[in-house]
Amino acid sequence: MAGEGEEKMLIYAMVARGTTVVAEQTVYEGNFRDIAAQCLQRLPYARDDRFTYACDGHTFTFLVHQGYAFCVVATDAAGREVPLAFLEMIKEDFNKRYAGGKAATAAANSLSRDFGPRLKEQMQYCMDHPEELSRLSKVKAQVSEVKGIMMENIDKVIDRGEHIDGLVTRTEQLHEQAADFRQQGTRIRRKMWFQNMKVKLIVLGIVVALILIIVLSICHGKCH
Repeated sequence: MAGEGEEKMLIYAMVARGTTVVAEQTVYEGNFRDIAAQCLQRLPYARDDRFTYACDGHTFTFLVHQGYAFCVVATDAAGREVPLAFLEMIKEDFNKRYAGGKAATAAANSLSRDFGPRLKEQMQYCMDHPEELSRLSKVKAQVSEVKGIMMENIDKVIDRGEHIDGLVTRTEQLHEQAADFRQQGTRIRRKMWFQNMKVKLIVLGIVVALILIIVLSICHGKCH
């Protein structure tokens, strides 16, 4: 299938709107473009996803995003992480340049002159820094996995009926109950204080009355 340059890891790249190739880049002879075009016909554009097809010692990796397909052809030696990292870089760069603009109405290959050199530059960068791209891909995969777990946990909470509004309602009820408890505690303490004062006043009154009785008895005895 391929001509010269099979030792290179990334050998062909292109961007398509649906099945229309709007930009492509390769410096090697071969039928990469024809096979990639056939793969475009099979891609499900209804959802964003990644797809890889294998053919004659090469991989055709596609990244589908919002109706666009980003493709790179690589030798098997490139593995899976470097091609995917390349496609992520190309997707971000392409969207920054053309999203909502030329890309939506671009004719076949009309962006190759402008974006083709960028494809070549990024392919060379990825071939020169495979270890760095591999690390970045692993980190991004771990982050995506954590996000997936978080969303799964949120879904489980919703499935149990633990809705956010219900949690807020229960929180407000707890606050109200705590306030009522504090108010009841204050009223009880005041009531106990008054009862204690009442008992003390009664005891004091009895003591005073006894003293008066004793004093009056002594005075009455002296008078006789």
